[in-house]
Amino acid sequence: MKFNVGGLDRVLRVLVGVVLIALAATGTVGWWGWLGIIPLLTGLVRFCPLYSLLGKSSCPMRAPK
Repeated sequence: MKFNVGGLDRVLRVLVGVVLIALAATGTVGWWGWLGIIPLLTGLVRFCPLYSLLGKSSCPMRAPK
């Protein structure tokens, strides 16, 4: 699998995911807080299907060896 989520994007996704899940678990927000699993998973696996569909990537370009 080709990675398309990198650096700051990855950190932000994981943080937002954890915060949303924690808020949903404590009852602070409604059921939609459980949607935080999406940014959490995309941050952990470093792959976003939406980025693939749009042809985007936040990973830095690597120089060929």
